[in-house]
Amino acid sequence: MKTFKLFSLSIVVLLIAAACAPAATPAPATQAPAPTQAPLPTQPPATVLVVVTATPEPATATPAETATPTPVAQVPDGAVAQKGKLLICTDFPYPPQEFFDENGNPQGLDVEIGTEIANRLGLKVESVNSVFDTIIAAVKGGKCDIIISAQNITADRQKSVNMIPYFQAGQSMVAAKGNPQNINSPMDLCGKSAAAESGTTEADYLQGTGDYKGNGLTQQCTKAGKKPVDVVVTQKDTDALQQLQAGKVAVYFADSPVAAYYTVQHPDQFQLVGQVIEPAVEGISVPCGQDDCTKATLTPLGQAVQTALKSMMSDGTYGKILAKWNLADSAVTAQ
Repeated sequence: MKTFKLFSLSIVVLLIAAACAPAATPAPATQAPAPTQAPLPTQPPATVLVVVTATPEPATATPAETATPTPVAQVPDGAVAQKGKLLICTDFPYPPQEFFDENGNPQGLDVEIGTEIANRLGLKVESVNSVFDTIIAAVKGGKCDIIISAQNITADRQKSVNMIPYFQAGQSMVAAKGNPQNINSPMDLCGKSAAAESGTTEADYLQGTGDYKGNGLTQQCTKAGKKPVDVVVTQKDTDALQQLQAGKVAVYFADSPVAAYYTVQHPDQFQLVGQVIEPAVEGISVPCGQDDCTKATLTPLGQAVQTALKSMMSDGTYGKILAKWNLADSAVTAQ
């Protein structure tokens, strides 16, 4: 059975150090991708799927001066839902991996990686805003071509889609400033409440579902003779954060880059507690065209996406994108 291990806060230590430093020590100028005290992300209009253009159209119809890069791989006709486009399912907002700026334009690590992959395949990119716990159904149903949305690679998901590794992150707990309920480890949540987004690894771990079936935190509490965790599962990640903001739960539980982002942007409201829990590799999901994708090889589209990602890694573009979002420590190697 899979067990949780605690390790040092290496993934986010550079990001959090500046937020916790004394006033006499200036924070690095490039510490965070958005200004401190940025407003909490707002959700888009209440629709299940909304198509938004990842790169705004230019103000003038005059063609751009820069030439379109030569594709690194050929995408066969019929391999994408719309000719000439790569539709990418993403669950907004989940900063710094995906969120909307003040003008409603998609931003973030995943958005930039997806845009660069599309460019290298000679395709235009569109983001399809999707609910996370139905995002695999969306890509299998043809609503989009691939998923780039902070999805941990799990055995459960690999039954439904092929997953191409592109990033890694742990999971972290966020408490209200001052840690009023004294949460310092997962077991401190026994008999208390925690909020997480539906369909996430965090929700599975808290409840003992998915890859943690029967061995989640709730079951660990019960086995230790303690009260189970009161798990609050929300449809959107921002709803889970708002549960903490409203004082309804002891912690908000999310991927470590996301948890760190909120604590750095809002140090007067939130703080990280405990240690980062076991890191997991995240993947770009591609339909395999079979009922069970566990042993399925990549489709031509999947192979093209993988080739584009590898080319980004080899020429340094991938590393530059991660560094821009202060996530260089979360890089993975080409596979």
